[in-house]
Amino acid sequence: MRDFISMKDFTKGEILRILKLAKSLKENPQGNLLGDKIVSSLFFEPSTRTRLSFTSAAYRVGAKVLGFDSPDATSLKKGESLRDTIKMTGAYSDVIVMRHPIDGAARFATEVSNVPIINGGDGANEHPSQTLLDLYTIQEEMGKIENLKIAFVGDLKYGRTVHSLSKALSMFNCEFYFVAPDLIQIPEHILKFLNNRNIKYTLVDDYKDILPEIDVMYMTRIQRERFENLDEYEKVKTVYEIDKNSIVGKCKEEMIILHPLPRVTEINIDLDDTKHALYFKQAANGVPVREAMYAIALGKYHLDEDEMDVEKRDSISAHEEIQCKNNRCITQIEKTRNKVLEENGIKYCYYCGREIK
Repeated sequence: MRDFISMKDFTKGEILRILKLAKSLKENPQGNLLGDKIVSSLFFEPSTRTRLSFTSAAYRVGAKVLGFDSPDATSLKKGESLRDTIKMTGAYSDVIVMRHPIDGAARFATEVSNVPIINGGDGANEHPSQTLLDLYTIQEEMGKIENLKIAFVGDLKYGRTVHSLSKALSMFNCEFYFVAPDLIQIPEHILKFLNNRNIKYTLVDDYKDILPEIDVMYMTRIQRERFENLDEYEKVKTVYEIDKNSIVGKCKEEMIILHPLPRVTEINIDLDDTKHALYFKQAANGVPVREAMYAIALGKYHLDEDEMDVEKRDSISAHEEIQCKNNRCITQIEKTRNKVLEENGIKYCYYCGREIK
């Protein structure tokens, strides 16, 4: 069994084997691979693509699905804890897919669950299944992942897709451009992660000057629901809006535009029929990728990690006297052991990944 919580939990070799399995399952469907398994789909936040593609993936490999798409119809409304919800759901199923608004909720769930956990997005923290389908799309369209120039545009502060993807792409020697106003620029803890791995990146507030240089433009929605101060959201909600006129003829011929969706106004529909627009194909790629995740999580396929692939694992320890200061962290809501990761002398929250100072 294998959990899917963070891209930090996987080596480069493992990621490539996951993508290879996804391609195999797409080309050679296995409709009864998980015919004896039940998936619990627990979505504590709204979702269209992630929830439906995980459900579709389960059906395509023969699994049955139970769960909910809103906490409003569950015992959470009566005050039940996440701990108890996960414990009970694990008794009814063989794997749990969960999306939760609190950072670190998925990592916490692994500590109380007796079945594998697949993180469908936890707050502003990570979204590993989205990252894997992003990598799959890049590999399929560009023919490689190594040594590409990637521009992340939009909400980089709260964008869990950006956080996960930048961590994963750091294994492939990519160069990053983080395009955002200061208010929603990439968090410091992500930059420290990249610095520790000697990854080249540039922070800019306009994509126009770098457009001729990049291979992938990764657009993101400004996420109103993540802002504690809505006045700040109003300042930046339409800061980046691209259309055919601003992109076509001004970028590389082979440049691709990705977006985790949903979009609002950041990509004009007149770009949809251009060769650069890959976001709908990207979303469709989520099905075979999530089929592969199920197969690995439930032990139908093993990644067979080579000794050469194994990186030095972070040091993990419990510090009851140390508490994460991120007020959106699961440690503020559930009773935990306040686990701390230490890397290169810097301490991070085990659950949400924020630096502990």
